[in-house]
Amino acid sequence: MTATSAPPVPATVRRDRPNWTGWAFVAPFMAVFALVLVAPVIYAIYLSLFREQLIGGTSFVGLANYAEALADPKFWDAFGRVLLFLVVQVPIMLGIALVAALAIDSGRLRLAAFFRISVFLPYAVPAVVATLMWGFMYGTRFGLVGNINDFLGLDLPAPLSANWVLASIGNIVTWEFVGYNMLIFYAALRVIPTDLYEAAALDGAGAFRIVRHIKIPAIRGAIVIAAIFSVIGSFQLFNEPNILKPLAPNAISTYYTPNMYAYNLSFAGQQFDYSAAVAIIMGLITVVIAYAVQLSGARKERTR
Repeated sequence: MTATSAPPVPATVRRDRPNWTGWAFVAPFMAVFALVLVAPVIYAIYLSLFREQLIGGTSFVGLANYAEALADPKFWDAFGRVLLFLVVQVPIMLGIALVAALAIDSGRLRLAAFFRISVFLPYAVPAVVATLMWGFMYGTRFGLVGNINDFLGLDLPAPLSANWVLASIGNIVTWEFVGYNMLIFYAALRVIPTDLYEAAALDGAGAFRIVRHIKIPAIRGAIVIAAIFSVIGSFQLFNEPNILKPLAPNAISTYYTPNMYAYNLSFAGQQFDYSAAVAIIMGLITVVIAYAVQLSGARKERTR
């Protein structure tokens, strides 16, 4: 009887040196991330702690710029305007995008592919071109509104007047981004298991009950993501009012939005330090509100 040989003992692998392979792959991204995001933010914070004095040059003032910004009525006027814009425009835009996505996903819409491309196409138009196009259509003396007034003998409200310009900007932004949000919702709808629809049909559920109890709950995560993007975009509102300002100088001020206020403080008023403080405050507010929206969506998802 032969003795069986003992199984070989596996050699232990020593890990005296750390493995940097993973870091080598992410190093290019980390370098670009640090260069284009981290470094500018750090520099902006650094600038916000100083102030250019008429006598004595630049001096360290600590949080004085932040205190001045928090007591600045122009800043809060601009913030209140974009907050109103967010509360009114974002639900309308997301609601239209959701209806469009549900219509395409229903399978009952004829020429669905053409409709999807048509709704998404405005997103491909640059914001500058879209704003100029709508700005000239809004004109009461040279644009579409003026032509309608002359042709029909009407007196339509001026879209670029002080009372209507914010709604006009909301219309432009909605026209631009409905297609983008529609694709987010439509992509989420396409991954819903078809078994749920078959079970609902066997239970006698109609189209509206399927939308209410299956489709909308299933894409709640996509709705939250679109809402977060929209919140951030609303607080970053700059291109549309800044481009429309020459067409409506009496309705759009240099501090119409917080971003416009910071931009004009920096490049027109040469107040780089104070502008940096305004930008940092606005960035913190945006982060807090976006995080609150995310928490609200996550809480609803857990309780579903």
